[in-house]
Amino acid sequence: MTYNDFGEMKISALALGCMRLPVIDGDDSKPDQNAVNEMVAYAMENGVNYYDTAWGYHAGNSEIAIGNALSEYPRNSFYLASKFPGYDLSNMPKVKEIFEKQLEKCKVDYFDFYLFHNVCEMNIEQYLDEQYGIFDYLTEQKKNGRIKHLGFSSHGSCEVIKRFLDAYGSAMEFCQLQINYLDWEFQDARKKVELVKSYGLPVWVMEPVRGGKLASLEPKYETALRNLRPDETTVGWAFRFLQSIGATTVLSGMSNMEQLKQNIDIFSENKPLSDEEMSVILKIADDMVNPKTLPCTACRYCTTHCPMELDIPFLISLYNEHYFSDGGFIAPMALMSLTDDKQPSACIGCGSCEAVCPQQIKIPEALAKFSEMLSQ
Repeated sequence: MTYNDFGEMKISALALGCMRLPVIDGDDSKPDQNAVNEMVAYAMENGVNYYDTAWGYHAGNSEIAIGNALSEYPRNSFYLASKFPGYDLSNMPKVKEIFEKQLEKCKVDYFDFYLFHNVCEMNIEQYLDEQYGIFDYLTEQKKNGRIKHLGFSSHGSCEVIKRFLDAYGSAMEFCQLQINYLDWEFQDARKKVELVKSYGLPVWVMEPVRGGKLASLEPKYETALRNLRPDETTVGWAFRFLQSIGATTVLSGMSNMEQLKQNIDIFSENKPLSDEEMSVILKIADDMVNPKTLPCTACRYCTTHCPMELDIPFLISLYNEHYFSDGGFIAPMALMSLTDDKQPSACIGCGSCEAVCPQQIKIPEALAKFSEMLSQ
């Protein structure tokens, strides 16, 4: 196992993400404790020392499962991370209640790492609202030694991340982002990394293979990669990309022992990409994304002609994400920040935007299709 420095700590470059643990009979709410125990035992034996869970994973049972598994080991032999579940706005007034319960579920007296979970368009106002006391409570727990290091994760835009950092950046120690070679440009991961690092924060990676999408590729892409590195696996390419951008640790949601062993083997050495290899992998990402997405350049000509004053570039970026990913939570989550009169469904189909679009995007048609996808 390779390690990266975080202060005086040595954090394993591969972390066990606990969102996709093995489950019983396909029921996501029932982690298979025996299988989890076996995976944790193998991970510990092979140098993995970082474990990332959260309040909502496996319908609230991930923290219990990983807490049970790790309770067999000395507390100073692993780093445990969990998060305050601000993705559910009803949790905002419950920070103390939830935090105390999380410690109990995980069978620990403190968290090595604790995060504001998924700072995004939907919850940025609430996270910054002093009436909930979330920031004050968590920084107090850090002073009390019940949180060793405080950070945040985000699926939000650069603008949202900057607002959070401008408010709380001086107290943050790390940031966890969705980063992979597909999202490097598609979801502005590159710009987000640059933004976070400009505030002096190291980066943790989540969704390194984009929920499995990058675990296997079309034959033509796999052939191109094999020509460059004959002995590298497709999954290996995804992780080598991340070794090239300076991430402190990469969280992988491994669901079985085979995935765990494969990933540990990859992270037994650090083999970042050359400039040529980086160019090839990013070209593959472009080829995967472009046929399925609309070529919006955010010139904003459309917004100056929209009688409904819709933020069309923003809506198209969410359309692209939702369409390419065959659904998911990111677009619906971001749209929760908009009032009904600014949703895709608010488009009246007048065509004023389409008439001035340099890319000749059929915008009303796209927004209608987006509305239909969301309703399904």
